Amino acid sequence: MARAQFQKGQKVWVECVGAWAQVEKVQPVWAKGFEEPVRVTYDVGLGREFLGHELMLPVDNAAAHQADDHWRLLRARNKWQQADECLHHPFPGTYPVVVTDAADWGGWRVPGAEYDRDPRRIEYQARLIAAAPALLALAEQLIAAVDESPEDAPPESRRLAQTARSLLRTVVDTLASPQGNEPAASQAA
Repeated sequence: MARAQFQKGQKVWVECVGAWAQVEKVQPVWAKGFEEPVRVTYDVGLGREFLGHELMLPVDNAAAHQADDHWRLLRARNKWQQADECLHHPFPGTYPVVVTDAADWGGWRVPGAEYDRDPRRIEYQARLIAAAPALLALAEQLIAAVDESPEDAPPESRRLAQTARSLLRTVVDTLASPQGNEPAASQAA
Protein backbone atom coordinates (compact mmCIF):
# COMPACT_ATOMS: atom_id res chain seq x y z
CA MET A 1 0.00 0.00 0.00
CA ALA A 2 1.10 3.56 -0.62
CA ARG A 3 0.60 6.71 1.36
CA ALA A 4 1.05 10.29 0.23
CA GLN A 5 4.44 11.68 1.20
CA PHE A 6 3.72 15.23 0.01
CA GLN A 7 0.75 17.59 0.16
CA LYS A 8 -0.82 19.86 -2.41
CA GLY A 9 0.99 23.21 -2.49
CA GLN A 10 4.20 21.84 -0.93
CA LYS A 11 7.55 22.92 -2.40
CA VAL A 12 9.65 19.98 -3.59
CA TRP A 13 12.95 19.44 -5.39
CA VAL A 14 12.51 17.31 -8.53
CA GLU A 15 15.83 15.47 -8.67
CA CYS A 16 15.63 14.12 -12.26
CA VAL A 17 14.77 17.58 -13.63
CA GLY A 18 17.02 19.54 -11.27
CA ALA A 19 14.40 22.14 -10.39
CA TRP A 20 12.13 23.28 -7.59
CA ALA A 21 8.40 22.75 -8.15
CA GLN A 22 5.16 22.89 -6.23
CA VAL A 23 2.85 19.90 -5.85
CA GLU A 24 -0.27 20.79 -7.83
CA LYS A 25 -2.14 17.49 -7.43
CA VAL A 26 -1.75 14.39 -5.29
CA GLN A 27 -2.99 11.51 -7.42
CA PRO A 28 -3.69 8.21 -5.63
CA VAL A 29 -4.10 5.09 -7.78
CA TRP A 30 -6.81 2.82 -6.36
CA ALA A 31 -7.31 -0.87 -7.02
CA LYS A 32 -10.46 -2.85 -6.35
CA GLY A 33 -10.35 -4.76 -3.08
CA PHE A 34 -7.77 -2.50 -1.39
CA GLU A 35 -8.64 0.05 1.28
CA GLU A 36 -5.60 2.21 0.54
CA PRO A 37 -4.13 3.38 -2.76
CA VAL A 38 -1.62 1.03 -4.35
CA ARG A 39 0.47 3.93 -5.67
CA VAL A 40 0.55 7.70 -5.28
CA THR A 41 1.89 10.03 -7.97
CA TYR A 42 2.33 13.78 -7.91
CA ASP A 43 1.61 16.38 -10.58
CA VAL A 44 4.10 19.21 -10.13
CA GLY A 45 3.39 21.00 -13.41
CA LEU A 46 6.40 19.68 -15.30
CA GLY A 47 4.56 17.64 -17.92
CA ARG A 48 4.43 14.22 -16.28
CA GLU A 49 3.59 12.57 -12.99
CA PHE A 50 6.35 11.85 -10.48
CA LEU A 51 6.65 9.17 -7.84
CA GLY A 52 7.56 10.03 -4.26
CA HIS A 53 11.15 8.80 -4.54
CA GLU A 54 11.81 11.30 -7.36
CA LEU A 55 10.98 14.27 -5.11
CA MET A 56 12.83 15.73 -2.13
CA LEU A 57 11.90 18.15 0.65
CA PRO A 58 13.86 21.23 1.68
CA VAL A 59 15.09 20.94 5.27
CA ASP A 60 16.75 23.54 7.46
CA ASN A 61 20.46 22.85 7.82
CA ALA A 62 21.33 24.20 11.26
CA ALA A 63 25.03 23.49 10.68
CA ALA A 64 25.00 25.80 7.66
CA HIS A 65 24.92 28.90 9.83
CA GLN A 66 25.98 29.34 13.41
CA ALA A 67 25.77 32.40 15.62
CA ASP A 68 29.47 32.12 16.49
CA ASP A 69 30.67 32.54 12.90
CA HIS A 70 33.30 35.28 13.05
CA TRP A 71 34.96 35.12 9.68
CA ARG A 72 37.84 37.48 9.26
CA LEU A 73 40.09 38.76 6.55
CA LEU A 74 43.81 38.09 7.01
CA ARG A 75 46.70 38.85 4.73
CA ALA A 76 49.12 36.14 3.67
CA ARG A 77 52.61 36.72 2.29
CA ASN A 78 52.90 36.24 -1.44
CA LYS A 79 55.54 33.51 -1.91
CA TRP A 80 55.76 33.96 -5.68
CA GLN A 81 56.24 37.70 -5.96
CA GLN A 82 58.16 40.23 -3.93
CA ALA A 83 56.42 43.48 -2.96
CA ASP A 84 58.42 45.49 -5.51
CA GLU A 85 57.32 43.11 -8.32
CA CYS A 86 53.62 43.73 -7.73
CA LEU A 87 53.25 47.40 -6.96
CA HIS A 88 49.94 47.45 -8.86
CA HIS A 89 48.35 45.31 -6.10
CA PRO A 90 46.36 47.15 -3.40
CA PHE A 91 48.61 45.56 -0.74
CA PRO A 92 51.91 44.66 -2.47
CA GLY A 93 53.50 41.42 -1.35
CA THR A 94 50.35 39.98 0.22
CA TYR A 95 47.00 38.52 -0.79
CA PRO A 96 43.70 38.18 1.10
CA VAL A 97 42.69 35.05 2.98
CA VAL A 98 39.25 34.69 4.59
CA VAL A 99 39.55 32.52 7.69
CA THR A 100 36.36 30.75 8.79
CA ASP A 101 37.78 28.79 11.71
CA ALA A 102 38.81 29.92 15.19
CA ALA A 103 42.27 28.36 14.70
CA ASP A 104 43.18 30.75 11.81
CA TRP A 105 42.98 28.09 9.14
CA GLY A 106 40.28 26.84 6.84
CA GLY A 107 38.28 29.11 4.62
CA TRP A 108 38.77 30.84 1.30
CA ARG A 109 41.96 31.49 -0.63
CA VAL A 110 42.65 32.42 -4.21
CA PRO A 111 45.43 31.20 -6.52
CA GLY A 112 48.22 33.72 -6.98
CA ALA A 113 47.81 33.93 -10.76
CA GLU A 114 44.11 34.74 -10.41
CA TYR A 115 44.85 37.40 -7.79
CA ASP A 116 47.50 38.97 -10.02
CA ARG A 117 45.05 39.13 -12.95
CA ASP A 118 42.47 41.30 -11.08
CA PRO A 119 43.55 42.08 -7.50
CA ARG A 120 40.85 44.71 -6.84
CA ARG A 121 38.08 42.25 -7.72
CA ILE A 122 39.61 39.58 -5.48
CA GLU A 123 39.98 42.08 -2.62
CA TYR A 124 36.27 42.94 -2.99
CA GLN A 125 35.30 39.25 -2.99
CA ALA A 126 37.38 38.63 0.14
CA ARG A 127 35.67 41.52 2.00
CA LEU A 128 32.25 40.29 0.85
CA ILE A 129 32.91 36.71 1.98
CA ALA A 130 34.27 37.88 5.35
CA ALA A 131 31.10 39.96 5.86
CA ALA A 132 28.75 37.10 4.88
CA PRO A 133 27.88 35.96 8.45
CA ALA A 134 27.02 39.54 9.47
CA LEU A 135 24.92 40.00 6.32
CA LEU A 136 23.16 36.70 7.06
CA ALA A 137 22.36 37.87 10.59
CA LEU A 138 21.09 41.20 9.23
CA ALA A 139 18.76 39.40 6.81
CA GLU A 140 17.46 37.20 9.64
CA GLN A 141 16.81 40.27 11.80
CA LEU A 142 14.91 41.97 8.96
CA ILE A 143 12.73 38.89 8.50
CA ALA A 144 12.07 38.64 12.25
CA ALA A 145 11.18 42.35 12.50
CA VAL A 146 8.67 42.11 9.65
CA ASP A 147 7.26 38.79 10.89
CA GLU A 148 6.65 40.34 14.33
CA SER A 149 3.93 42.61 12.92
CA PRO A 150 3.58 42.19 9.14
CA GLU A 151 0.45 44.34 8.94
CA ASP A 152 2.33 47.31 10.43
CA ALA A 153 5.43 46.92 8.24
CA PRO A 154 5.73 49.20 5.19
CA PRO A 155 5.24 47.42 1.84
CA GLU A 156 8.90 47.95 0.92
CA SER A 157 10.03 46.30 4.17
CA ARG A 158 7.72 43.33 3.52
CA ARG A 159 9.13 43.02 -0.01
CA LEU A 160 12.72 43.18 1.30
CA ALA A 161 11.93 40.58 3.98
CA GLN A 162 10.43 38.25 1.35
CA THR A 163 13.54 38.65 -0.84
CA ALA A 164 15.78 38.03 2.19
CA ARG A 165 13.75 34.91 3.07
CA SER A 166 14.19 33.55 -0.48
CA LEU A 167 17.93 34.24 -0.44
CA LEU A 168 18.35 32.67 2.99
CA ARG A 169 16.52 29.58 1.82
CA THR A 170 19.19 29.03 -0.85
CA VAL A 171 21.86 29.19 1.85
CA VAL A 172 20.37 27.12 4.67
CA ASP A 173 18.07 24.64 2.94
CA THR A 174 19.39 21.22 2.11
CA LEU A 175 17.46 18.40 0.51
CA ALA A 176 16.13 15.26 2.13
CA SER A 177 14.04 12.44 0.80
CA PRO A 178 10.59 12.19 2.43
CA GLN A 179 11.54 8.85 4.03
CA GLY A 180 13.80 10.76 6.42
CA ASN A 181 17.11 9.59 4.96
CA GLU A 182 20.19 11.73 5.33
CA PRO A 183 20.22 15.13 3.54
CA ALA A 184 21.28 15.01 -0.08
CA ALA A 185 23.59 17.46 -1.78
CA SER A 186 23.03 21.14 -1.05
CA GLN A 187 20.86 23.10 -3.40
CA ALA A 188 21.89 26.57 -4.51
CA ALA A 189 18.96 27.49 -6.66
